[in-house]
Amino acid sequence: MKLECGRHFLDATKADLSGSSFHDVNLSGSRFNDVNLSGCVFDDVNMSGWRVRDANLSGLRLENVSLAGASISRANFEGMTIDGISVTEILEYWRAGHPVLAETRGT
Repeated sequence: MKLECGRHFLDATKADLSGSSFHDVNLSGSRFNDVNLSGCVFDDVNMSGWRVRDANLSGLRLENVSLAGASISRANFEGMTIDGISVTEILEYWRAGHPVLAETRGT
């Protein structure tokens, strides 16, 4: 399936979108429920107001995307990195009681 130019609302349920590519699109307000998004590539995408529930995001690549206001819970972060930093290591460090860097700098 290919969608080009125009306004489309995406509400995907029990779908296999693995390996899909999303480039220079506005997915704000989109919903993904019980969806396989493994190996998807999101490049230059607006994801504000995005809702993802019970989804497989393994191998997901996000580049130049807006995740402002994002909330992630009950997720498997094994192998996930943000700017090359292991998310599991970041969470372990934080959960051990270490302050966030910005807090220690007084910002």
